[in-house]
Amino acid sequence: FLQHICINTRALISIQRHVVEQLLMDSNANQAIICDNLRKVYPGKDGNPDKLAVRGLSLALPKGQCFGMLGPNGAGKTSFISMMVGLTKPTSGTAYAHGMDIRMDMDDIYTNMGVCPQHDLLWETLTGKEHLFFYARLKNLKGAALVKAVNDSLKSVTLFHGGVGDKQVGKYSGGMKRRLSVAISLIGDPKVVYMDEPSTGLDPASRNNLWNIVKEAKRNRAIILTTHSMEEAEVLCDRLGIFVDGEFQCLGNPKELKARYGGAYIFTVTTPPEQESEIEQLVHRLSPSANKIYNLSGTQKFELPKQEVRIADVFHAVERAKSRLSIHAWGLVDTTLEDVFIKVAKGAPVFNDVA
Repeated sequence: FLQHICINTRALISIQRHVVEQLLMDSNANQAIICDNLRKVYPGKDGNPDKLAVRGLSLALPKGQCFGMLGPNGAGKTSFISMMVGLTKPTSGTAYAHGMDIRMDMDDIYTNMGVCPQHDLLWETLTGKEHLFFYARLKNLKGAALVKAVNDSLKSVTLFHGGVGDKQVGKYSGGMKRRLSVAISLIGDPKVVYMDEPSTGLDPASRNNLWNIVKEAKRNRAIILTTHSMEEAEVLCDRLGIFVDGEFQCLGNPKELKARYGGAYIFTVTTPPEQESEIEQLVHRLSPSANKIYNLSGTQKFELPKQEVRIADVFHAVERAKSRLSIHAWGLVDTTLEDVFIKVAKGAPVFNDVA
């Protein structure tokens, strides 16, 4: 699997670079974001080696698409976002937002860009409405258009009715603050939006409401979203990239990634501990290449390669086994995006050089 990941990653980087090179030569290319071999190196201090945080990233993202960046902590996601929003300069390479270069045109990019940071950056003594007026004016909104944009924004995140928008943010709940941060990122109709873990700390109902806002928002803009929630990634993202050690290990839509890296069903069964060996024999009769991935107090989990087993055969085998074994519970599920993430993150090659 590791060899497959290494080959796949090299091919992936090469393909992405080729796509970006072609788009950069096409003056009519309708891409909201193009990253061209973007690289970030942090100089080493106190005798420590340099840290290569982003390793030649190439990516193209059209308008109307939400792109999800998944990756473990320290993978380089924040370094990438920091370059895209102008907080840090790339060491080499560049990126374009609607044709504007992040190295030279950030002042113009800011008027067409929205950011929802991981942690809410709000003033406790200002009201929700005052926040939105402030950021809308930065986007050059004035007069009646300014008032309409602020009210529409408050309504979209359910902070309008009951005078909620006129309350000081210090009195808001965590969920209300998060919704306000998303509203700020979308005020002024920006064409490019960066969202860093937008649903962090939200209850399920607030989270679903927020997801609906983001789904509606992506229709006429490009969104780059970082998240640790696989469910959020599947719901919101048209394409995903799993980012490890400064580069993408895989790219594709959620279904493609699960098909490419998840060639197995997960079979879980719980019996008395003394019947574990019989269950294992049953599984290997169904699928000779089955791999046990978990075993604790009678509960066992197996990976069953899809090419070896039919779902109907598993059901029949379990029903027959119930007559002689005490099967307390069992289940058969397809590979999840979380399984793919863990597999790819574990299998990714680790680089220590800055070459």
